[in-house]
Amino acid sequence: MTEAPDPEVVELATKIFDLARQGQTEALVAYVDAGVPANLTNDRGDSLVMLAAYHGHAGTVRALLARGAAADRVNDRGQTPLAGAVFKGEEEVIKALLEGGADPAAGTPSAVDTARMFGKTELLELFGAH
Repeated sequence: MTEAPDPEVVELATKIFDLARQGQTEALVAYVDAGVPANLTNDRGDSLVMLAAYHGHAGTVRALLARGAAADRVNDRGQTPLAGAVFKGEEEVIKALLEGGADPAAGTPSAVDTARMFGKTELLELFGAH
């Protein structure tokens, strides 16, 4: 029998995921610096980096990567933060992830596949440079 999660822990986790979505870098990294795992994931496997990347927050992505978050952590659907950023057209986030070591070929569909799907040839050139 599984014990129900502590409501206070769920509330705190929800707050932390919201900080990533909103790009509230300073508050988010304060939690990470205090011990919240940089690779914390939600119930769909979305990491803090994935949420920040998908919502266009390059500074938050860089701060999380600097604290040890994985650039290529896939969610439960096999998607990477880089593929999400390509889908959303977030060029600064794409650059931050590439600088942080993200692999354009990782995930399903990969960032390369996503760029091809949407005809973003300039991104394919950018991926080739990394």
